[in-house]
Amino acid sequence: MTTPTLETPAPDGHVLPPLRIGPHSVDTPVVLAPMAGVTNSAFRRLCREHGAGLYVAEMVTSRALVARNEESLRIVTFEPDEAVRSAQVYGVDPATVAAAVKIIAGEDRADHIDLNFGCPVPKVTRKGGGAALPWKTELFTRIVGAAVEAAAPYGVPVTIKMRKGIDADHETYLEAGLLAEDLGVAAVALHARTAAEHYSGHADWAAIAELKRTVTSIPVLGNGDIWSAEDALEMVRTTGCDGVVVGRGCQGRPWLFHDLAAAFAGRSERLQPGLAMVAETIYRHGELMVEEFGEEDRGVRELRKHMAWYLKGYPVGGDARRGLAMVSSLVELRTLLDALDLEAPYPGKAAEGTRGRQGTPKTPHLPEGWLDSRELDETFRARLAEAELAVSGG
Repeated sequence: MTTPTLETPAPDGHVLPPLRIGPHSVDTPVVLAPMAGVTNSAFRRLCREHGAGLYVAEMVTSRALVARNEESLRIVTFEPDEAVRSAQVYGVDPATVAAAVKIIAGEDRADHIDLNFGCPVPKVTRKGGGAALPWKTELFTRIVGAAVEAAAPYGVPVTIKMRKGIDADHETYLEAGLLAEDLGVAAVALHARTAAEHYSGHADWAAIAELKRTVTSIPVLGNGDIWSAEDALEMVRTTGCDGVVVGRGCQGRPWLFHDLAAAFAGRSERLQPGLAMVAETIYRHGELMVEEFGEEDRGVRELRKHMAWYLKGYPVGGDARRGLAMVSSLVELRTLLDALDLEAPYPGKAAEGTRGRQGTPKTPHLPEGWLDSRELDETFRARLAEAELAVSGG
């Protein structure tokens, strides 16, 4: 079998060729975006059962992983049937990120590691992490280089996921993409919004097209506003990207991966579940959550956040929605689901589109003086040196 490359033609009927991530070939060029509290083992299984693609676990912080925090180790524990085990790492110190990557790769915990340079939330950006970090070119270069070097002996490819930049006046994605390409990453993914835009407005797909024209030797993946298979096809058509990353669009809709697999294979069928199928999926999700966390109370509590996403657009009254949002056991969950109108058909557009809060643009929280220069100030540099000594000494 020949190894797919960027120039490999798509198989007959397929929209794109398989996605190549280092030594791994993914037939359907779709990636499940890592989402905190969402893309755990239970949700990844539901998505895999419906379709095909690459499924990335929740983000893990490098420092917590190096400290061998129990929750962090759980996040980077995969099921035996996960074909390509994908983990995402976040950190602001090159040595700590490298140590975390070595744990994941060296202990055979994952087959692929993604680095987070896209998170816009204040608790991350105020430390200079996530979408804020590529502004500091030296720091970005050191982190990416250290991660690639740490993973290389184990044959584990490293990719990056980023945003356009901090705001419209401080965009970094083209420079970061070129640097990552030169440093040996296997692919780059762009969420086509700035940190300031958060999840508001519309993703700037033109930026994905510009990144694809700029970064030419590795796959470029597009992310942002993919709510349906048709959106994914349109992104590919208009940007030329090599694959898509799906985040909020699949919340409460793991069957979206069925539609995506069909669409990229050139097939027109789409899964449009009635409320009975939604109810069964919710219950199975609950069972998988309990299995993952090892305790019913926590597993069912973790399921609560998914209820509004699953039920979007379906004829479910306020009392039933409130009950499901506060469910505390599998027995109660079964009772509440069985009381729904399980004959209700798929409601069409009402069940589709945006999930969660779009929000409004926000002023990013950044370390003091972060935007004054592309270089690291001495205080931040000293803090990194101390962290590096702590890691090497541990």
